[in-house]
Amino acid sequence: MFDPIELGGEFFDLLRIADEEILEKVRAMGCLWCGGPLYRGDYPRKPRGGVIATLTDALDRRFSLCCGRDGCRKRATPPSLRFLGRRVYVAAVVIIASAVAIHNALASEIKRKSGVPSRTVRRWIDWWRGSFIKTSAFVAICARLVPQPTRAEMPDSILNGFQGSMSSRIEKFLAMLAPITTRSVPDGSRFVKGAA
Repeated sequence: MFDPIELGGEFFDLLRIADEEILEKVRAMGCLWCGGPLYRGDYPRKPRGGVIATLTDALDRRFSLCCGRDGCRKRATPPSLRFLGRRVYVAAVVIIASAVAIHNALASEIKRKSGVPSRTVRRWIDWWRGSFIKTSAFVAICARLVPQPTRAEMPDSILNGFQGSMSSRIEKFLAMLAPITTRSVPDGSRFVKGAA
């Protein structure tokens, strides 16, 4: 069985630090379109954590950059370990709540253990087993894990493929997912290496 964990502020502070390292790597590259300097232009976020995540100030901003050259002003939103694209819930919650749902078929149990409505979690599971398996992140994860993740058990089969404590496994998983959290920075995986 899967015993859900509660992720505290310290865990998310570490993810924020990793996101800041990624941000600095992207900033150092300059604007991808004109080569101009990139300046901070963060987005406010009001993410949800269910009962899994203790939300902190580390989650109130989605880091982003904006070109400083007149006439360009293009955005570069770096990959993130904290946020999974535009999803309202924190990325770690998407992973854990989905894993909880694999072990608990009852909607009331999913809601009680994760704090996330079962309908939302079922939608996430459809994503894990559908369009996620077509991403470059899934290919990279499969290349690293032995045995291969099983589609029927995703994301739990991926999470269990990593070694270490639960929070360490979640952090490794988030680092592998980070490249698909943005579209404005191509080949985001090169910026994530060494950040987590």
